[in-house]
Amino acid sequence: MRVMTDADVTDQIRALEDRRYQALTDGDVAALEELFADDFVYTHSDTKTDSKRSFIDKLATGALKYGQLSHPVSAIVVRADTALVFGDMRGDVQVGDEQRKLNSKSLSVWVRDDGRWALLAFQPTKYPV
Repeated sequence: MRVMTDADVTDQIRALEDRRYQALTDGDVAALEELFADDFVYTHSDTKTDSKRSFIDKLATGALKYGQLSHPVSAIVVRADTALVFGDMRGDVQVGDEQRKLNSKSLSVWVRDDGRWALLAFQPTKYPV
């Protein structure tokens, strides 16, 4: 049996992040249902928070609609069953009738439970204008 190294986990987390951002752009709520932990929390850059259910519901109803996104990664730190992804989130999002530009530093927290990685928390912080 092959033991996974931190480099293997880093590659796996990077692929999950790519899949998550593509799901956001595509409005693929089924993929997000799978990627998000049941107790997932999204703390938006305006300090509002969403649970897994409320965030996915906003995407499903069109109250939240992402355009193209980029997410350059600065670092992925793996400690046991936790992976922290430090990076950026750039692109466009429509919140209700308002179109917004995204330019934020971001932190994603992934946890491994029963061998499966799930996103537990995400928090973007706006760069100063």
